Amino acid sequence: MTVRIVVMGPSGCGKSTVGAALAVSIGARFVDGDDLHPLTNVEKMAAGIPLDDEDRMPWLRTVGAALHGEERIVIACSALRRRYRDAIREESPDTFFVELVVDRATLEARLTQRAEHFMPASLLDSQLETLESLQDDENGVRVSASLAPDEELRLIRDAAQASAR
Repeated sequence: MTVRIVVMGPSGCGKSTVGAALAVSIGARFVDGDDLHPLTNVEKMAAGIPLDDEDRMPWLRTVGAALHGEERIVIACSALRRRYRDAIREESPDTFFVELVVDRATLEARLTQRAEHFMPASLLDSQLETLESLQDDENGVRVSASLAPDEELRLIRDAAQASAR
C-alpha cells in the first residue's frame, strides 16, 4: 500500500519528532523537509527573515517530488497555507496531511529551548499569521500535539488508513 504523508504545522509543533515516530510505526522512510530547503532559504530564516512565496514554491515542489518518488514516506513540512499544500499535491496528488495543533505559548517555549535550529523564535508570529488550517475538503487530519505520543500516532494511522479506502 502506498503511504505518502506530510506532518505539518508551524515551527516547534513537533513535526520532525512525530513524523519520525510515525515513519517507524508504519515502516516508511522519514525525511525532514528542512533538509530539502535550498541554502538561500536556510540563510534567510537564520537571519530572522521570513520566507516569501517566491522562496517557498521551489522548495514545496521539491517536497512534492520527494513524496511522489517513494511508496512509503513521511515528510515533516510546515505546509502552512492551502496553496502550499496544493503545490505539494500537484507533484503528489495522494498526499495525506497531518496538522499538529499546538497553542502559541507551547510553540514559543519549544522554540526558545532549541539552540541548534536555524529557525529563530522571532519568526513564530509570521508563521502563525501564515497558517491556514486544513480544510474539510483536504485529505488529512488535525491532531492535538498535547496528546500522549502513542495516542497521536494511533489517531494519525487510523485517519490515514480510513482515507486510503
